[in-house]
Amino acid sequence: MGKPPTISKNKGSKRPKISHKPGPAEKLSKKGKAERTKSTNHGENGRVGEVSPTSSSGCSFEENLDSGPVEHGYSGGDSSVLNLLDVLGSSNPKLAAMYKKRQREQLGLSSSDEEEEDGRSASSSMSDKEYTDEEGSGNESGPSNLDENYAKEIMDDGDEESAEDNPEDYSDGDDIETSSSFDSHLARSLMKEEVDNLKDPKWKYKWEIPENNIPLSKWTGTGEPISKEPGKEMDSSLKEKIHKHWKNINKASASGDTNSSRENLFFSLFNTYRDIMHCNKKPFYVKGGEEDSIIMDAYLLHILNHIYRTRELVIKNDTKLNKLEGGTEEVLGSDAYLDQGFTRPKVLFLLPLRSIALRVVLRLIQLTPLTNKDNVEHLDRFTEEFGAINDEEYNKKDSSSQGRSKPTDFRTLFGGNNNDHFVLGIKFTKRTMKLYSDFYSSDIIVASPLGLVTKIGETEFDKEKDVDYLSSIEIVVIDHADVMAMQNWTHVNTVFDHLNLTPSKQHGTDIMRIRPWYLDGQARFYRQTILLGSYLNPDMNALFNRFCVNYQGKAKLVSEYKGVLPKILLQVQQIYERFNPSSIIDADDARLDYFCKKVFPKIKDSIEGGIMIFISSYFEFVRIRNFLKSQNASFCLLGEYTKQSDISRARVWFFEGKRKIMLYTERAHFYHRYKIRGIQNLIIYSLPERKEFYPEVINMLDASRNMMCNVLFSRFDLLKLERIVGTAAAKRMLSSDKDMFVFS
Repeated sequence: MGKPPTISKNKGSKRPKISHKPGPAEKLSKKGKAERTKSTNHGENGRVGEVSPTSSSGCSFEENLDSGPVEHGYSGGDSSVLNLLDVLGSSNPKLAAMYKKRQREQLGLSSSDEEEEDGRSASSSMSDKEYTDEEGSGNESGPSNLDENYAKEIMDDGDEESAEDNPEDYSDGDDIETSSSFDSHLARSLMKEEVDNLKDPKWKYKWEIPENNIPLSKWTGTGEPISKEPGKEMDSSLKEKIHKHWKNINKASASGDTNSSRENLFFSLFNTYRDIMHCNKKPFYVKGGEEDSIIMDAYLLHILNHIYRTRELVIKNDTKLNKLEGGTEEVLGSDAYLDQGFTRPKVLFLLPLRSIALRVVLRLIQLTPLTNKDNVEHLDRFTEEFGAINDEEYNKKDSSSQGRSKPTDFRTLFGGNNNDHFVLGIKFTKRTMKLYSDFYSSDIIVASPLGLVTKIGETEFDKEKDVDYLSSIEIVVIDHADVMAMQNWTHVNTVFDHLNLTPSKQHGTDIMRIRPWYLDGQARFYRQTILLGSYLNPDMNALFNRFCVNYQGKAKLVSEYKGVLPKILLQVQQIYERFNPSSIIDADDARLDYFCKKVFPKIKDSIEGGIMIFISSYFEFVRIRNFLKSQNASFCLLGEYTKQSDISRARVWFFEGKRKIMLYTERAHFYHRYKIRGIQNLIIYSLPERKEFYPEVINMLDASRNMMCNVLFSRFDLLKLERIVGTAAAKRMLSSDKDMFVFS
């Protein structure tokens, strides 16, 4: 709920300046690839373009030096490539030496030129060392030489043994299958036409499969349909070590079910690497919300699988490179060593509260196949900071009779640490899982939107800081998006604006190992986004349509609703009044205009008080407040930013009739669940996002008096309306010639 830091829009969303001008990526046929391999411009073992600092289409470093613009590659000569190489560098000395030797041979440099080049290399090495010393190992910027020791860190954790000595320790008993979804997803090169289509996508949802466990729901998606019966996807796709550990956990549980159809369904969806949106999930804090835990297990297993396969691939390639002789050119003739991004972090969890982060991370620890749980570093610190309740006022309030009367779901959600500001790095090594690791040496970043936006805001005022650790994120999980909608959804959009940008600094990047689509600026087309929540709103829809452009396609859950009107306990006449804005841009003005001209005159002429106006958004709250002030109306406020002393005073004034009107917002109800006394007439200026709030608010009406409820809506409120009155009724109300409807 904290206010966002001041961030310049012009600067905050701007890509870091770097002289990198990638060309379009081309999907190469086997024949074309073979022809490029035999190209006389690159010698017999040629395919320099596959691992040199070029685009994935294969333009070589030498081609840029000699011929400027070429058919498949960077245009404008060599400066962009040279600058990119200078910024990103190569942290593998042997690999860099092999590449430079190859470069000198093809350019025909003399021995004196070689000596001069060696001098420049030595100077560059010294600069790199100085850069490392300056950077330090703080959480903000991180060490600048991570990739050089990457395999040693995640394999040995400081031990003496190597992958060469014990290959079983890093292979987990199974090799990387070329047919795995991990390999096929990340190894694919996109054609220029595909990239152009993804820049301005027109998604067509072509297939549907029923969701048997959620009434009136179905999965629909683009691309090839998934299997209607996923079978045992987890058995075939999970790495053996993870799968074996998963089965042991389930055997130890009460159910003993190691392959439920629900877990397989969600894991199958996530394992396609498509963008997924599921916004009809019953959250864990609601009774009967077991599905939430099943979905969480599925995406955690998918993420562990991704991290372990990434780690295994890097270690195997590092082992092979260490065996190479100085003169070999195997690495220059193969794309098998392209296994990294600009930085190490590959997974981002966006979570709304520390208590929810605690739940996710503790389950991640349980699912991680560690030989000893004591190998989780800083676990005590984590449970203390994320599990403790810091708000003493909440404790006092919750211990009162008023606190005990609040709904169970409220007490469960806010009974833990409800701090919404945090950023945490998690690093996996061979034997340990390190919490609070440096961001640039982490595999996973767990953060709240506000926490990351604060980090982004700091870069505006301190040029030494950056958020380049977001440049190589390959999976984003947004869980409990509905709770974030009650915070500030703008923060989520700001985070996505800063994902997969070209880094502004060198962070130990080995450009010889970077996947081509990173260099081509296509990382966002490979990023998988998993969006999960209990309801869908326009902001979530917009994010899914605008930022989720995965070339694998999309899948989303589409639901119909029965409505919540039966949960209203009082005999209240509910009058729905429809206004008709010309467009979504005019909807807010049309709503205010209708209220001022049609609704307020009735309130103004009424002698009785006890009128509560329920408002969904803070923006609408401010507009109504200003209008009532201009009319010298008798009113009081109960919003999310109202001070506690003012809230208590307002509730007393309203109950005693000293104030005729009360303004009450959905966010205030979400965070406090107040029981307002003295309501005689209820005006729902805008429908609540959370359907359960509708009967809760109506049931607060004073049953001893004549009760009335007026609801304003338009055709742009369909998502809210169908959750409350039901999908069938909502469609009839929007298509009818009448503008007024009554429920009782």
